[in-house]
Amino acid sequence: MTPKIRQHLKEKDPRLAELFDQFRELWTQIQQIVNEQWDRTLPLGDYLVDRWERARILGFGEGSSIYDSCLLLGDVKVGEHTWIGPFTILDGSGGLEIGSYCSISAGVQIYTHDTVRWSLSGGKAPTERAATRIGSRCYLGPNAIVTKGVTIGNACIIGANSLVLHDIPSGSKAFGTPCKVIGKTQSNEPQQ
Repeated sequence: MTPKIRQHLKEKDPRLAELFDQFRELWTQIQQIVNEQWDRTLPLGDYLVDRWERARILGFGEGSSIYDSCLLLGDVKVGEHTWIGPFTILDGSGGLEIGSYCSISAGVQIYTHDTVRWSLSGGKAPTERAATRIGSRCYLGPNAIVTKGVTIGNACIIGANSLVLHDIPSGSKAFGTPCKVIGKTQSNEPQQ
């Protein structure tokens, strides 16, 4: 695909093809540096966008970061020192709050709306929205899904690939589809 794009640019304007080549060279150099320093490769946007700067621009708390590959919608509030991983979805169309010192792992999806009734009614019913809240000091494992209107308390662990349909009390360890509390977390911090 790339040679075809370059050829198209060259036919349109040779300067565009030259710029394309320079951009590819820059990407190659950045990719090498990141791979040598951290032993990883990233999607293009994550090479160009600083995670901490993006979080700052979005009004997140001090020390928080959010990958460029995160899809963010609506009103999302995030506390301090929270890590939002790659390929996540943060749907704040109904209001989303995430506390401080959280890890939101790769692929996590947190929703504040759904279109179930809208779909079933042939578009006659409205989209449903409800605020969703993730407390502080929470870990959401890779590919966990949190549905609209759910509150996850402080100091919780949500296992990978879990589907969270109901509130999870503070200090809980929970996993599964549907997600169920299976124990308590060990936390040095008081439950709030």
